[in-house]
Amino acid sequence: MGSKLKPVKSQLALFGGPKAVRSKPRDLFRWPIITNEDRRAVLDVLNRGAMSQLGVTKAFESEFARWQGTRYALAHSTGTAALEAAMFGCGIGRGDEIICQSVTYWASAMPCYNVGATVVFGEIDPATLCLAPDDIERRISKRTKAILVVHYLGHPTDMDPVMKIARKHKLVVIEDVSHAQGGLYKGKKLGTIGDVAGMSLMSEKSFAIGEGGILVTDNRRIYERAVAWGHYERFQRPDDIATASLKGLVGLPLGGHKYRMHQLSSAVGRVQLKHYDARCAEIQKALNYFWDLLEGVPGLRAHRTDPKDPKTNMGGWYCAHGLYVPEELGGLSVTRFADAVRAEGSVCSGGSNRPLHLHPVFNTADVYGDGKPTRIAFSDRDLRQRKGSLPVSEAANARTYYIPSFKKFYPRLIEEHAMAFRKAAENYRELLKGDPGDSPMLGDWHFARHH
Repeated sequence: MGSKLKPVKSQLALFGGPKAVRSKPRDLFRWPIITNEDRRAVLDVLNRGAMSQLGVTKAFESEFARWQGTRYALAHSTGTAALEAAMFGCGIGRGDEIICQSVTYWASAMPCYNVGATVVFGEIDPATLCLAPDDIERRISKRTKAILVVHYLGHPTDMDPVMKIARKHKLVVIEDVSHAQGGLYKGKKLGTIGDVAGMSLMSEKSFAIGEGGILVTDNRRIYERAVAWGHYERFQRPDDIATASLKGLVGLPLGGHKYRMHQLSSAVGRVQLKHYDARCAEIQKALNYFWDLLEGVPGLRAHRTDPKDPKTNMGGWYCAHGLYVPEELGGLSVTRFADAVRAEGSVCSGGSNRPLHLHPVFNTADVYGDGKPTRIAFSDRDLRQRKGSLPVSEAANARTYYIPSFKKFYPRLIEEHAMAFRKAAENYRELLKGDPGDSPMLGDWHFARHH
């Protein structure tokens, strides 16, 4: 089935033609959605001087766990802290290895340094941009302790084969749900499939509360070890702890961290949770409509789950992207394509996260002064991965691009933005002349703000 948009007849705006996007955006991109209900919740905390207390945070944890469908939720200062606590909670320590995809934000893997572990990077699936299950077993060694999956850009990792491999090799599975809060995989909420999950709740994420993170699990030992790692105010009475190995250690956080969530964030989180599912449904409707409009356009592929499958979805669809097929556009670089789309008045840039296995912090940096790169400071071998070792990951920046992250279903406005992408793709021959190609620095270690 081809695109639902009418054929493009006008000249590209890059060369003086009329822009495809002419309407004002209204609140099409505004996020998070903050109402008087959020403001009242924050003011209540401020007026009571309760910013660093626990009552609101504990209420948020209880409500979040119920919504998530897990026994436990533990609020953290950041998603990075939540992932670090998940690693410690699983017993990951000195010399252990975790397997994680290379194309992700650094916070997925780098906290392993703080527990004395290291990371082995795996390849991504070119369609999902998530860890490729068929690449995992070849990465497993006698030191492997965990598989850390990232539901990247909102797309669920293919969890069934991941879990099968993990159980076969007696590995724990940690889910990074920072991009995919509320997303589903075969009817299961992301973050409930592995042994534990951590996620960011900062203001740019799909579930946005200002700043914060949260750990969720059904495993009491993992939960209590996470409490012991960075929540001193929860780790003070032996009667509150069931894990035998922790009972004699109560009083101070074992990691020396103070990882509790600020109660202004907790207050916002409680309000956001009430409305999140409905807002996600509108986001999904808007972005699926955008991709339906571009179906069949050469060079452009949707990065999404099957919209006809209600049991698998993209949650809040964080930092929406598309897949780029330059071979269908005469080899046009994604950089030149994105330039043309922006000239039409829409939002686009090439790339996503550059692969971590090539970053100096995972190859040469001696973070803690051990006399050797931290990546191998406690390893029994040099497990660093050089250029060319993960070809799909290394090519991803030239084959992905940002699309507008719609937060409202305004069909006419979405159609204008879709037309901008179609114009650029269908007039690719005009763009080939003067194409500078992609810079070696395409993409970045973090996501740029586009709205």
